Amino acid sequence: MKAYVFPGQGAQFVGMGKDLYENVPQAKELFEKANEILGFRITDLMFAGTDEDLKQTKVTQPAIFLHSVILAKSLGDEFKPEMVAGHSLGEFSALVAAGALSFEDGLRLVAARANAMQKACEQNPSTMAAVLGLDDAKVEEICASIDGVVVAANYNCPGQLVISGANEAIDAACEALKAAGAKRALKLPVGGAFHSPLMEPARVELEAAIEATQINAPVCPVYQNVDAKPYTDPAQIKKNLVAQLTGAVRWTQTVQNMVADGVSSFTELGPGKVLQGLVNKIAKDIPAESKQSL
Repeated sequence: MKAYVFPGQGAQFVGMGKDLYENVPQAKELFEKANEILGFRITDLMFAGTDEDLKQTKVTQPAIFLHSVILAKSLGDEFKPEMVAGHSLGEFSALVAAGALSFEDGLRLVAARANAMQKACEQNPSTMAAVLGLDDAKVEEICASIDGVVVAANYNCPGQLVISGANEAIDAACEALKAAGAKRALKLPVGGAFHSPLMEPARVELEAAIEATQINAPVCPVYQNVDAKPYTDPAQIKKNLVAQLTGAVRWTQTVQNMVADGVSSFTELGPGKVLQGLVNKIAKDIPAESKQSL
């Protein structure tokens, strides 16, 4: 069974998607439609902006979504997913690629999500940190012992977990994790505590937008972040999308469940090779590749 996976925030780079725009008429059409929907020329920032331009949440999230989804659509008949998943933001790309969301609705939701997350970041000064070389259970235990909000947010692969929370709680957790034997506990250059309770204002705001959006049954199961399980029921997909903003990204468990369900290969669509690298660490025996263009 062939699985396609879609990257999240952090995979962006200047020039992403440019060759699709220049060489695939359908891709150019979709990029131009996106410029119209967003109300600014995101293509200018994607193809020839600066790293700083691309780091703005309101640009980063739609940019990665567009590169991933337009690449999937450009593959035409070659794109026959039997299971899909996306890391955080990538879940929206996965849903569009699998036919559960229209391109236009997916883009509007991603733009709404980016704006809601940006606002939540400004309300609660907060951050995230990568923790390497400790068991998940140990990281969870230490986070629970810290005063203030700090939680496990991204289960990326065995021995690599990202924590999320208030600035002071993250600092205290990093010290405690290093003392417990973590190889590294390093703050990340992000603007807020994504996938933590501090994203509650964004969750409330996005819930209304998701509820108002038509979601159809996808052409194949979508493995969702909140519990790493496969879904095809539109009502349940909506609930999981809402819960995703304050819940953890269970990527390790997602890949393990796909393997248990018979995946034969993974293809990452979109910028970067982050997910290919994580899949190689979680499921060493399953072939994994990444595509950024046709």
